[in-house]
Amino acid sequence: MESKFPEQEHFISLVSFNGMGIKEILFNQAVRELGEIDESKYQPRSSTPLFDAMGFSLTKLRDSIESAGSVNVLVTILTDGEENASVEYRGEAIATLVGELKLKNWVFTYIGANHDVESFAISLNITNTMTFHANEADIKEMFVKENNARMRYSENIRFRKVSDKDFYKEDEKS
Repeated sequence: MESKFPEQEHFISLVSFNGMGIKEILFNQAVRELGEIDESKYQPRSSTPLFDAMGFSLTKLRDSIESAGSVNVLVTILTDGEENASVEYRGEAIATLVGELKLKNWVFTYIGANHDVESFAISLNITNTMTFHANEADIKEMFVKENNARMRYSENIRFRKVSDKDFYKEDEKS
């Protein structure tokens, strides 16, 4: 991505979450320094404290880039299940936080399996969605679509046309 869009700096944060806790795997790491993310770094299991993971991650990222000036932030939430285990955050608080961050040029995407993805995302103030089935073929297809959407997002940054439009739905047209 950085070779196609050399005028842009790309950073990644990755947080995993399950009934065993929230684990920060990467935080604001330059993409050019990123190694492969494989099964050793990401293992879905147990319950889903999605609101706590989002609250923790979004707040930390917001606080860390607050003084950076004008930035574009693309947040992708990927889950194989609906919220069922948070203790610190509630859905209303997350929806409010997402709404506030969208006003600061953040774009949110919600990718999920095993639940009503669109309705759940809308309840969090997120309109960019993609649904997949939790099997190997669909997961591979989902990551191809996600990569294509990320490329469209960076292209729109290049041409200053960033909005909260649904980059994932464009893949469904092709």
